[in-house]
Amino acid sequence: MAITARTSFQAAPAQQVTSANYLDIQNNGWAQQYLPDLMEKEAEVYGQRTISGFLSQVGAEEAMAADQVIWTEQGRLHLSYECDMVDVTASTINITKDIDGVARTTDHGIRVGDQVIISGGSGPTVTARVSVAAAGNQEITVQPYGYAHMTNASYVNGDDTCKILVFGSEYAKGTAYLGGRANKPAFTTFTNKPIILKDMYEVSGSDVSQVGWVEISGEDGESGYLWYLKAESETRSRFGDYLEMSMIESELTHADSAIALPTDGGAGTAGTQGLFAAIKARGHQSSGISGVNAATDLAEFDAILAEFDKNGAIEENMIFVDRSTALAIDDMLASMNSYGAGGTSYGVFENDEDMALNLGFSGFRRGSYDFYKSDWKYLNDLATRGGINAAAASYGDDIRGVFIPAGTTSVYDQSLGKNLKRPFLHVRYRASKVESRKMKTWITGSVGAVTSDLDAMTVNFLSERCLVTQGANNFMLLN
Repeated sequence: MAITARTSFQAAPAQQVTSANYLDIQNNGWAQQYLPDLMEKEAEVYGQRTISGFLSQVGAEEAMAADQVIWTEQGRLHLSYECDMVDVTASTINITKDIDGVARTTDHGIRVGDQVIISGGSGPTVTARVSVAAAGNQEITVQPYGYAHMTNASYVNGDDTCKILVFGSEYAKGTAYLGGRANKPAFTTFTNKPIILKDMYEVSGSDVSQVGWVEISGEDGESGYLWYLKAESETRSRFGDYLEMSMIESELTHADSAIALPTDGGAGTAGTQGLFAAIKARGHQSSGISGVNAATDLAEFDAILAEFDKNGAIEENMIFVDRSTALAIDDMLASMNSYGAGGTSYGVFENDEDMALNLGFSGFRRGSYDFYKSDWKYLNDLATRGGINAAAASYGDDIRGVFIPAGTTSVYDQSLGKNLKRPFLHVRYRASKVESRKMKTWITGSVGAVTSDLDAMTVNFLSERCLVTQGANNFMLLN
């Protein structure tokens, strides 16, 4: 029977040979004179083997035509910095970093006339008014309201743990504005590039001519009969998992790497920033909720909430964790109140309990936050991160879970030139009006539709995509 080019394989309800249900089991080589006695029903010894579905629950997919995606995220509204004392007698302070720890090497937003709060170092909290703040200079001079100078407030030169916050300004009657410059909105621009993923499956023409049957229950719920090309179906399922795993685990190619970076001609690979790398670079990490005991886990969980308070305070968050962390959270909640183990909060699912439970989530509320917890098969399965974590734990490199904000954020898309609402997490894939590289499949060879003189059928898979992690300061990685 001729096999025609197609993009999917479908089991038949009866033992009927069609071009859509061809299967090949290559484990022992079926091209032999005598077929073995075949137990028809395939044994499902590993349960649901695919791990994809995580990104579809927490994000979205969107086409793009360019080689990279560029987006801009808002900065903080209020002016707050880290600083050190230069001359406490003259009350001179050097601005070193913004409150997120990013170095300030050229300028800051503090101006003459601003009222500030200074805290940290070796002295008490001091309220002061700025008397000198020259543009392009990292040093400012303040006049404390309650002291003659910073020495009287017990500060010493070299104090480098101080923080300074602008909370207002004060001017005398009839005086002109002294600031001299306007504060422009702070923002940060981020980019990511798609990577090209490829895979293939090949079966010889001789093997295609030999018909046998297997009754299957597939990963996507389909059932029925396939003749021997099931290995193609498994290659397809594995490639589908690769599409998701690469968006989670990928890293950008470092300049010191032996991997060749792309040249003008296009050769080389630059990598792409996956979810874990984005959180490590721009988000937060915690070793808490490790199952020591319920009281300790609760204190560590509250420390995570305190970090969220400092960064956006997104009300609804999803938690994807491995089995041990899931049980630790259950024990923590059960020690507080019986509602914790069953789950009573379903806001992100339109307050529909059935929908939340059908998706595998249980919800609870702590402080002003709603959390929706789910086991993540990827972190449990021995053949995926579950096996890696066992080896990585001794180095503190294991991944036990991730907190992901639900909902959308407003960002400026430089490709489109306007503000857009986007999920905090979404996949961008290359596509145009004539070509989509979201998930591309094509068949080559001499079987069915002849495209070459190769005595085989080759099924090719390709995708080009990247992950956009917006507002990574609202994400938390458990390790």
